[in-house]
Amino acid sequence: MVQSYLYTTLFILVTLPFSSLASSFTSQHYSDALTKSILFFEGQRSGKLPNNQRVKWRADSALHDGSSANVNLVGGYYDAGDNVKFGLPMAFTTTMLAWSIIEFGDNMKSELANAKAALRWSSDYLVKAATATPGTLYVQVGEPNSDHRCWERPEDMDTPRNVYKISAQNPGSDVAAETAAALAAASIVFQGSDPSYSHKLLQTAMNVFDLANKYRGSYSDSIGSVVCPFYCSYSGYNDELLWGAAWIHKASQDPSYMSYIQSNGHMLGSDDDDFSFSWDDKRAGTKVLLAQAFIENKIDQFQLYKQHSDNYICSLIPGSPNSQARYTPGGLFYKQGESNLQYVTTSSFLLLTYAKYLGSNGGQASCGTTMVTSETLIVQAKKQIDYILGDNPMKMSYMVGFGDRYPTRIHHRGSSVPSVRDHPDHISCDAGHQYYNSGSANPNTHVGAIVGGPDSNDNYGDDRGNYSESEPATYINAPFVGAAAFFSGH
Repeated sequence: MVQSYLYTTLFILVTLPFSSLASSFTSQHYSDALTKSILFFEGQRSGKLPNNQRVKWRADSALHDGSSANVNLVGGYYDAGDNVKFGLPMAFTTTMLAWSIIEFGDNMKSELANAKAALRWSSDYLVKAATATPGTLYVQVGEPNSDHRCWERPEDMDTPRNVYKISAQNPGSDVAAETAAALAAASIVFQGSDPSYSHKLLQTAMNVFDLANKYRGSYSDSIGSVVCPFYCSYSGYNDELLWGAAWIHKASQDPSYMSYIQSNGHMLGSDDDDFSFSWDDKRAGTKVLLAQAFIENKIDQFQLYKQHSDNYICSLIPGSPNSQARYTPGGLFYKQGESNLQYVTTSSFLLLTYAKYLGSNGGQASCGTTMVTSETLIVQAKKQIDYILGDNPMKMSYMVGFGDRYPTRIHHRGSSVPSVRDHPDHISCDAGHQYYNSGSANPNTHVGAIVGGPDSNDNYGDDRGNYSESEPATYINAPFVGAAAFFSGH
C-alpha cells in the first residue's frame, strides 16, 4: 500500500539523541562486556579442550560422545547450566554468533579472533553431526531427564550419553533447517580466512537443507520425549525453512534459493507479523535479514520483508503507534518469565542490525503514519543493553563478572560445583546436590554468563534454585556479542 506522506510525522523519543545520550558506560565498558560475553563460551565447551583454553575451572568432558552409534560427536556446547547438547538451541546460537560477526565484526578488534574461535567450536561440531551418517543429522547427545536429575559437573558425567538423530524416516525440518542456517552463516564468516572450510560449511548447509525441505516434519514429533518440554519446536518448522533458505541465499547468492523464498514464502510465514525472535521462532529475524536485500539492493521481490520488519521494529518502540512490547517499571523489555533476557538480547540485536541497514541507505522504519529513524532504534537497544549491564533498579549487572555487583549463585552445574582442579575426586550425581542447595556463592565465577534475568517488577533474588532467572544460556549470549561489539565501536 502506498503511504500518504502528507500526514507522516517523524517520531522522536523523549530522550536525547544517541550521540549525546547520557550513560554511565563508555566504549571501554562495552569492550569489556564484549570480551566477557565471548569468554563465556569457553566455559560451555564440551569435548577435548585446547591448549589455549582460558577458563581454567573447566576440563575435558564427554570425550566419547557418539561412540554408542559408532560416530564421533565430541565437541560442541552445553546449552545452559546442564550437560546435554541440544541441537536446536546450539544451531541457533551458532547462527547468531555468525551474524554478530558478519554485522559487527569490524568493531570487535582484538576480540574478533576469539569470536571466530567461539563460532568454530560449534560449527565444527555441527559439521560432524551433519556428515557422520549419510542422510541423517544428529541433533542431541545426552538423556535429558536423567541429566536433569543430577547436579554434576560435566567432567564427572555418568548419565547416559544417548544420541538422537533425524532422517527421512524421522524428520526434523526445524532443527535441520536451523543447522543449515548456522552452517551457511558461519561459511560467510570464514570465506576470507579459510575458504576451503567455508566451502565445506556451505555445501553441508545445502545438503542439510535438502533433508529439511524434502522430508518435512517437526523433530518434536520424531523424538519428542527427549526434546520436550526442554526445546520443543512450538512454532513449527516453516519459520526455519524460510530462515535456512535466506541464509544459504546470502552465503551462496545461488538464485535457486531466492526462487525458493519467493515461491514458498507465503506458505512459510512471510505474510505473518510475529513479535518474537528466539531459538524457536525465526520469523522476525528472517524478515530483517531479507529486508536488507530490498533496502540495500532494491530487490523488489523482498519489499514485503521491509514492511514486516518495520512492523516488528515498531512494536518494540515505546510510544510508537504500533507499540506492542511490554516493559518493566525499570524499562526492561519483558516477553515472558522464563529466561526473559534471551528476548532482550535477540530483539536488541535486531534493532541494531536493522538500524545499520537503514542508516547506511538513508532509510527509516514506517510505523503507520510515523517514521522512525535508525538513531531511535539504537537508543532503544542501548537502554536494553545498559539495563543488562547494571543500569537498572537493582543496580546489578546481569552479566557475571561485569561491574561491582552481579549474580553469584547462578543455576549452573560446572560453576557451582568445585572444579576438578580444586577437588580431583569424583563428585557423584547425588553428592552434587549439596552444592545446589548451598547458600554460598558459586566457587567458579562463570565470567560473561548472562542469566535469565529479573522478574516483571525488576526484582532478582540471586537464587540458584530459580532457574528461570538464574540460569545462563548460549543463546542469551550469542546476540549480545553483536550488540556489545556495536556499542564498543561507538
